[in-house]
Amino acid sequence: MKTNASSRHDVVIVGGGHNGLVAAAYLARAGQRVLVLERLPQVGGAAVSARAFEGVDARLSRYSYLVSLLPHQVVKDLGLRLDLRRRRISSYTPVVRDGRPTGLLVDAADPGRTRESFRAVTGTEREWEAWQRFYGMTGQVAERVFPTLTEPLPSRAALRRRVADDAAWDALFERPLGETVERTFTDDLVRGVVLTDALIGSFTHAHDSSLLQNRCFLYHTIGNGTGDWDVPVGGMGAVTDALAGAALRAGAEIRTGCKVTAVATDGVGDVEVSYRHRGGEARAVGRRALVNAAPAVLARLLGEDPGPAPEGAQLKVNMVLRRLPKLRDTAADPRDAFAGTFHIAEGYRQLATAHAEAQEGRIPSAPPSEIYCHTLTDPSILGPEAVRQGLQTLTLFGLHMPARLFTDPAAKERALAASLAQLDAVLAEPIADCLATDAAGRPCIEARTPPELEREIGLPGGHIFHRDLSFPFAADEQPDGAAARWGVATAHPNVLLCGAGAIRGGGVSGIPGHNAAQAVLEEPAENQA
Repeated sequence: MKTNASSRHDVVIVGGGHNGLVAAAYLARAGQRVLVLERLPQVGGAAVSARAFEGVDARLSRYSYLVSLLPHQVVKDLGLRLDLRRRRISSYTPVVRDGRPTGLLVDAADPGRTRESFRAVTGTEREWEAWQRFYGMTGQVAERVFPTLTEPLPSRAALRRRVADDAAWDALFERPLGETVERTFTDDLVRGVVLTDALIGSFTHAHDSSLLQNRCFLYHTIGNGTGDWDVPVGGMGAVTDALAGAALRAGAEIRTGCKVTAVATDGVGDVEVSYRHRGGEARAVGRRALVNAAPAVLARLLGEDPGPAPEGAQLKVNMVLRRLPKLRDTAADPRDAFAGTFHIAEGYRQLATAHAEAQEGRIPSAPPSEIYCHTLTDPSILGPEAVRQGLQTLTLFGLHMPARLFTDPAAKERALAASLAQLDAVLAEPIADCLATDAAGRPCIEARTPPELEREIGLPGGHIFHRDLSFPFAADEQPDGAAARWGVATAHPNVLLCGAGAIRGGGVSGIPGHNAAQAVLEEPAENQA
C-alpha cells in the first residue's frame, strides 16, 4: 500500500458527523487549522437524507429524523440557515375504551382540544390536570437546565441549585421515574405516553435503579428550554449541509472516504491520526484530536480495551405511502394523528411486558413504536412528481429492540412483521395497502436494526447515543482541566470527545461539538503553540 506524507494541523477531527462539523466550524472561525476525516463518502453520520427507493423522488431522513437539542445559540453563532418547524400536534395515541376505538390527542396549539381529549378517553379531567402539573414542572427544569449544556460542566450541587425545586430534583434526578409517573397518573395509557420519552434509544424500564430512564427522559424533554421536537425543513440532510457549509466557509478542510485506523499520542506532544484513503495510507498530525466517534471506537483506535460493548435497542423503519391510512378511530383525522408522534402499543403495562420479553431474548409480542409523517409538516422533501401523486412519508421508531435479538438473520423480518401488525391493529386498512412502490414494483419500506446501524454508520452495537446517556453534571465538584470542565475529556489530555459519547451528548444537538471546541479554545495559549 502506498503511504502518503503526513499533514500538520492545529486540530484533527475524527468523524464528520454533525458534532464534528460543529466543532470544525467553531475552531476554524477562531483561526485554527482544522482537518475533518470522514470514513463515508459523505459527511453527516446519522444526520443525513437519502433517496431510499429507486424511482421515488423522496429524500428521507434515513436515520435520525427530528431536532430538539440543537441550541439556538449554535445556530446563531455559526450563521446556519435552518428552518426547524414546530409540529402543531404533539402526539396521538390510539386506544380501545368501552369497546370503542378512540385516541388521546395532544394538540400543542390548542389546550382546550387536548383537555377535551383527555376527558373523552379517561372519563375525567384528573389526568389532564396531572398532565398540566407534571409538564409544568418539567418545563421549569428545562428552562433552567438547558442553558447549562453549553456552559462549563456544573457540579451536581450547582445544577441542583440551578433547578431550585427539591421535588422536581428528586423526581428527575434521584428516584426512578416510574415512581413519579405512578404517583402522578392513574390511567395506564397516559402513564405510557409519559414514559416513552424515557425509553427512546435506551433499553431500560420505569423502575431501573441505575436511573438510565431518568437520564433519557431528561434529554428528551429539555431541548431549547421547551422540549419541543421540530421537523428540519429539507430533512436531516439540510442540517448537515448547513453545518458543513459553515465549517468550509470558516476555512476547515473536510476529507471524505478516509477511514481512520489508529490514533497515537503520548498525551503531551502531537497526536498522530492514521487513515486509509483511496487505497493508500496517510497520516494527519495535530496538536489536538477531537473524536466524533463512540468512546469504544476511540479505545480501539488507541489500541486500548474498549470495555463492554454498548447495545442499541431500536428498529428504524422508513416508508413512502401512496396515501395516509384510515384509522379505526373514525373521529380522528389521519392528518392530525400522523403529524405528531403516533404511539403504538405504548401503554404502561405494554411497555413493561415488551421490555421483559426482550430482556429474555425474545422479540416483543406487541412491539411498542412511534410513528410520524414528515411530509405533513414539510412537503419539501418530495419532488414535483411525488407531490403530484400525493405521496407521504412515514417513519417508525421501534422501542425495546436490543441488538441481542438480531443474531438470527430472520429476526429482522419477524420484528418488522410484529411491529407492522401492531400498527395494523389500530388502522382501518392494512398499512401494506398504502405503501407506494419503487421503479421495480417493490413496496417502499426499509428497516434498520442495531447491527445494521453499526455496519452502516459505525455506531457500536447500534447505540444511537454511542453509550448510555449521563446526567449533565460533573462527578467531581471542580473538574481539573479545560476538557474535563467542558465534559469532553478522555484519559489523554490532547484527545477530546466531540461526539454523543461525551457528557451532555446524545441526539442531534451539536452540543458536544460546541463544548469540545470551547475546551480547545479555553486552553492556555502556550498549550496550543
